[in-house]
Amino acid sequence: MSLPPPQITRVTGARVSCDGAHDGIPAALGHPRVFLEIDEHGYVDCGYCDRRFVLIGGPADGADQTQLPDHGAGASV
Repeated sequence: MSLPPPQITRVTGARVSCDGAHDGIPAALGHPRVFLEIDEHGYVDCGYCDRRFVLIGGPADGADQTQLPDHGAGASV
C-alpha cells in the first residue's frame, strides 16, 4: 500500500499553480511558484511539496488516493 499525498486540493480547472503556501505556511516559506496541468488522469502532483490537485468531476475525484501513483507530468516554471 502506498502513502496518501500529504495534502489533496480539489479544483475546478485543469490549470493550477502551487507555491507551497497552505495551512498557515506563507508563500515566502514555500517553494517557487509552478504551474501544473491536469491531464486525462484527473489529477497532478506538485514536484516540490507533493500536494495533489484533483479535478472535481474528473476520473480521480472520489477515488482512493492511496491507490493512485504519483503523477507530476505537466509541470512548468
